[in-house]
Amino acid sequence: MIKVNEDYLKLPGSYLFSTIAKKVAAFSDANPDKRIIRLGIGDVTQPLCPAVIRALHKAVDEMAAAETFKGYAPDLGYSFLRETIADKVYKKLGADISSDEIFISDGAKSDSGNIQEIFAKDVKVAVCDPVYPVYVDTNVMAGRTGIYDESTGLWSNVIYMPCTADNDYTPDFPEETPDVIYLCFPNNPTGAAIKKDRLQQWVDYAIKKKAVIIYDAAYEAYISEEDVPHSVYECEGARECAIEIRSFSKNAGFTGLRLGYTVIPKDLKDENGNRLYDLWARRHGTKFNGAPYIVQKAGEAVYSDEGIKETNAQIAYYMKNAGTIYEGLKSAGYTVSGGVNAPYIWLKTPDNMTSWEFFDHLLEKANVVGTPGSGFGPSGEGYFRLTAFGTYENTVEAIERIKSINF
Repeated sequence: MIKVNEDYLKLPGSYLFSTIAKKVAAFSDANPDKRIIRLGIGDVTQPLCPAVIRALHKAVDEMAAAETFKGYAPDLGYSFLRETIADKVYKKLGADISSDEIFISDGAKSDSGNIQEIFAKDVKVAVCDPVYPVYVDTNVMAGRTGIYDESTGLWSNVIYMPCTADNDYTPDFPEETPDVIYLCFPNNPTGAAIKKDRLQQWVDYAIKKKAVIIYDAAYEAYISEEDVPHSVYECEGARECAIEIRSFSKNAGFTGLRLGYTVIPKDLKDENGNRLYDLWARRHGTKFNGAPYIVQKAGEAVYSDEGIKETNAQIAYYMKNAGTIYEGLKSAGYTVSGGVNAPYIWLKTPDNMTSWEFFDHLLEKANVVGTPGSGFGPSGEGYFRLTAFGTYENTVEAIERIKSINF
């Protein structure tokens, strides 16, 4: 008899965006004449910028010649990319991060799910609520979340930190002491940002409690306000308590190429002096064969003068969409937030609708797809996320459709 990992069986339903895809497919099959506009999943729509395309073509040509062909990538990633990131990202921010503390991967989703493997099974995990579901789901798979309560949507061994309008969608320190703290800012799904003084308080808290912060900075390129940090390493002491995860998917449109990286400072150690850097390096070397050479060369091009200019133009395009959604919904009487430092708009559902009721209503009446807030955690119930990653034309049309709905 085959035995399986029973922790997987504890997961309720399917992954959030898989559920959405199935519902949309069913509606589309039943209504083939309806043109659906998708503002749900955070996938980009603009093509890769010219600097990246040139780098890809050049790298492909290199793979065709014996003298320049590349096989397996180095464990941590190619030095040309790690050194570029250390110089163009962290040095620019005044953050003390060296190139050999940067681990290149195939994306932030993989890293944010896999990072939990280096921690003990009995660590106490704290997450913002609502939050990107990968953080909780992968800890469920690892067997450290306890029992799921269907009536509340809570796991018994997870510390939930509600992020609501009352605290500007940034978490308060929990009453129970956590071992691992997941923070995502600018936030997915609420679009909220955290100010530098507040993030410094979280770093100080983690050091005091001997906890580790896993800081997901996938959306840092969308920050527009000066007092919002782009990296946790802008805070004093963060090298002793924080791991940072970043992505090329949202700043450069690499959702189809797959590229990201994780930073683990060598100062970050467990109670016995073991460096978490060494544990992640061992895991990385054992389970990962590296992002493709051609993709890493494309990543390097993102930080060229042309790449910076071109990707900034794409970010501005998406943030124009965000402003269109925000202003359009606000003028229609919706309660909205986000859309300033992140490409997500967080709105309160009308007429006391549940998140999934609003999803169904929006799909049926406006043929627009968004993401139910309850899919991100209990505190997301009664809210809804829209993404700014569509085309401008579709974004404008989607908002007009939403505004025309009667409740």
